[in-house]
Order: sequence, then structure tokens, then C-alpha cells
Amino acid sequence: MRILVLGRTGYLGAHVADRLRALPGARVSDGGRSPGADFGIDLAADPPHRLAEVLAAAAPDAVVNCAGATGGDAVTLAEVNARGPAALCAALRAAAPAARLVHLGSAAEYGPGEPGSRVAESAATRPVGPYGATKLAGTVAVTASGLDGVVLRVGNPVGPGAPPSGLPGRIAALLRQAGPDPEAVLRLGDLSAHRDFVDVRDVAHAVVLAVTAPGPLPSVLNIGAGRAVPVRDLVRGLAERAGFQGRIEEDDGGSARSAQVSWQCSDVTAAADALGWRPQHTLGDSLAALWAATAPAGSLTP
Repeated sequence: MRILVLGRTGYLGAHVADRLRALPGARVSDGGRSPGADFGIDLAADPPHRLAEVLAAAAPDAVVNCAGATGGDAVTLAEVNARGPAALCAALRAAAPAARLVHLGSAAEYGPGEPGSRVAESAATRPVGPYGATKLAGTVAVTASGLDGVVLRVGNPVGPGAPPSGLPGRIAALLRQAGPDPEAVLRLGDLSAHRDFVDVRDVAHAVVLAVTAPGPLPSVLNIGAGRAVPVRDLVRGLAERAGFQGRIEEDDGGSARSAQVSWQCSDVTAAADALGWRPQHTLGDSLAALWAATAPAGSLTP
């Protein structure tokens, strides 16, 4: 089975590619802008005919699109998250219409959730900012393409390799810097929001199942832990793992995004039904693996 992974150098993409390479008989190649990519592809800029040429050369049985932007201005987000999937779908229709497309979406597409409830794939989408809106546009491009495609709407990924651009990776980096100093102070924003944290390794497993599942799949599947956890619990869990002895101070003023989206929790029943997928890692597992992965080379982490 020939599988093309786009966005392999990203956080999710690296885990996805490693998991796919473990599949018996899989021939995994990667496409992207990095010099070492097997196929040079820029979803944000390449015209569909150029993408189609690359896809024709790759001749994939499946394409996994992990490429995406989580930060930057609205133009960058639109180019990568909205224009990219649309151009990819156009190219696939021209060059590899039978290939399965697995596209990574985001739970941010739903917008604010109702406290105490889980959101299913049939729920209305009400993203509150450019990131969620552009991810939703990418999802619509895939679901309306007529291709054998499925969008995996991923919750808040956490686990080994989490980048400092996201909250878990940033907190881990701050704790490494603070060390055992009892006078250290971590000044953070509002930590009262609830998020559905899903282990990056569970996300990668879901992708493998989506790539290899026989027959058509639902157009959208939620991939999360299925429970909402206060962000404060994640921070305290990492601090405990780090042996942090200082103080954690929250900004009482809060943040605009936390105020707008104070609750996110996904119903993952459909993924269990369609893929036989369920999250295997607890949040404690994820935090332990994240902390261990940030240890300096050659050091021992408890």
C-alpha cells in the first residue's frame, strides 16, 4: 500500500508517519516544503495542476493530510488550512481519484460547547476565530469533494514532542527552565477553561485505522479523549511530574479565547463504531511522556 503523508515534519505528522511505517507492506512517502521531502509540495501556494503532477508521480493508494497552521495571521491560516485542502482535493480528483484522503481537522471547528455535554459530528459548527474558521473551510472542501475522504476532527493533542507553540509544550518548557527553584513563579493566563486533551499517539492510531478501513467511512469523525479536563489540571499535572516547587499564578483577567470557548468535549462514539478506535492513553500517560521527551540529551528523567 502506497501512502503519501503531507506535513510529516509537524507534531502530528511525525507521529502519524512513524505509525504508518510500522504497517506491514506499507510504502510511506512524504510531501512538503522541507528539502528532505520525497515529493516537493506546497499546499498553500502550488496550483492544483502542479499538485496533480506530484500526485500522479506518487501514485498513492491513500493520502494523509497533516499539514496545517495553528498560528499566524488570518491570511496565513487561510492559505494553509482552507486553500490547501481545496487545492489538494482538486489535484486528487485529477490525478488519483480512487485514493483515500484522511484529513486532520480540529475540534475548534465546533466553537463553544455546552458545559457538561459532548459534541457529536452532527452538531452545528460555530468557530470563534480565524483558526477554527479556516479549519472548517478545509473540512468543507474535503467533505464536498466527492472523494473517498474522511476528516478526523482532533481535540487538543498532547504527548511526546508537543511543540512550545502549544500550551502543553510551552508549560513543559517553562518548567524545565524553572527547575527545582522554590522561588520560581509561573505567570500564566486563565486556566479555568475545559479542554478535551487527546494523546498524539492515539491520534496517530486513528489515522492508521482510517487509512486501512475497508469501504466508505463517515465524512467526519471526532478524535478526542471524550472528556473535558480543566486546563488547570494539565498544568498542575505537569508541575507535579516536574517536581516544581515554586508558585503558579493565573491572570485573573482571563483570556478572550477562554471566555469565548470555556468548554470543549467531543463525543467519540462514531469513531468507535466506524473504526473500532478508542483512546488508549490517559492524560497522566500523556504528561509523563511529554515530560520525559523534554529531558536534555543524556539525562535521566524519573
